[in-house]
Amino acid sequence: MSALERGDPTATMQYIENKTYDEISVGDSADLTRTLKPQDIELFAVMSGDVNPAHVDAEYAQTDMFHGVIAHGMWGGALISAVLGTELPGPGTIFLNQSLKFLAPVGLGDTVTVRVEVTQKQEKGRLILACTCQNQHGTMVIEGEARVIAPYDKIRRPRVTLPQVHLHVQAAQYANLIAATADLDPIRTAVVHPCDALSLTGALDAGYQGMILPVLVGPKAKIEAAAKEAGRSLDGIEIIDAPHSHAAAAAAVALVRAGKAAALMKGSLHTDELMEAVVDTALGLRTERRMSHVYVLDVPTYPKPLLISDAAINIYPDLAGKRDIVQNAIDLALALGIELPKVAILSAVETVNPRIASTLDAAALCKMADRGQITGGLLDGPLAFDNAISPAAVAAKGIVSDVAGVADILVAPDLEAANMIAKQLIYLAGADAAGIVLGARVPVILTSRADSTMSRLASCALAQLFISYQSPAQA
Repeated sequence: MSALERGDPTATMQYIENKTYDEISVGDSADLTRTLKPQDIELFAVMSGDVNPAHVDAEYAQTDMFHGVIAHGMWGGALISAVLGTELPGPGTIFLNQSLKFLAPVGLGDTVTVRVEVTQKQEKGRLILACTCQNQHGTMVIEGEARVIAPYDKIRRPRVTLPQVHLHVQAAQYANLIAATADLDPIRTAVVHPCDALSLTGALDAGYQGMILPVLVGPKAKIEAAAKEAGRSLDGIEIIDAPHSHAAAAAAVALVRAGKAAALMKGSLHTDELMEAVVDTALGLRTERRMSHVYVLDVPTYPKPLLISDAAINIYPDLAGKRDIVQNAIDLALALGIELPKVAILSAVETVNPRIASTLDAAALCKMADRGQITGGLLDGPLAFDNAISPAAVAAKGIVSDVAGVADILVAPDLEAANMIAKQLIYLAGADAAGIVLGARVPVILTSRADSTMSRLASCALAQLFISYQSPAQA
């Protein structure tokens, strides 16, 4: 009976083993084959700090002598080192010298075969090895010679499992959102109580980017003090003096009602203070649509923007409220250029269970979409979180759905769940968060004290894109 048949856990373990100096003969060789992928170049650039545009800037690389992105030369050198350190001689090898000649470029998609061959055995365990790298066409791209000390002791160790690496350009999705606003007119935005350096800087940066025309509403002396602290000029910026945050919120809403502002932006006041003025029955900005908050997250491990709603406004929405929450999120996704937003209605399970109210709401919302009561998106639910965003989980459970595993929008059962999901992605998965409130007469840009400058700009971009989508003739 084999070790595997006996259930020995080491039977399937991979090992790495060297060849000692005494076991090695002139002419011995080892090789490996690797195909160059974009991730290889990116990871090598991150590790080495070498951001030469010939390797990492596709637009520039088209103009240089090779007319395309090529590998760092030492990527091939690293592969040679891998063969020496893992195969021949293997573990215990001490590198003394390496000479390399770079004869031809290695481009994306090229397959390189790396070979080392012992050419000399010298005293004191020293070896000379010829080192070559050839591409799939047989062209020699690198050749050289290595001088090492081979181990005298036999070493056999379990092969270390390397960690998975997820490469992510911070806020890359937001950069795309901001770029999409380049040809749009800035929106006149009432910035409510920007009395600290962070909120004021976010508004001024958005103005500098041409995304908004900021109108600062709040205590003038405090706004000027915040500008001084931030080292920013307020020249040419309109300031509307208001004695305190409540008055600033009311004054900003009045600007919108008078047609003098097309959006609101939260400064250094509580969300409740701002929204109290927005939802006021007589003087607020209510419409027939229920207001709801939509997070747009840039998650490092997700390939596209992920919208989550509602994490800030509606605590325990009923079915009618959820209908508006879904529609607001779909409308924003459409404004962002997502042609048919895929909406996952979340619960704890993926089947309807009469004892779990959120599964009944999910089923009802899907049927409402079938009947045209929700438009513009593709709904499915109930879906558990994993089934909404993980193709692997969908495959494992045999779920047949055009939404499951690839959702653009996650609609949580209530504010608590939505807030927890968003905050977990932000603080455990490294996501960036932008947010906006829809359903009022104008979009309300909600920012947090923890938001980065890029997140604040992205929130402004959401409002600008939404207004452009709602009024294309004015774009």
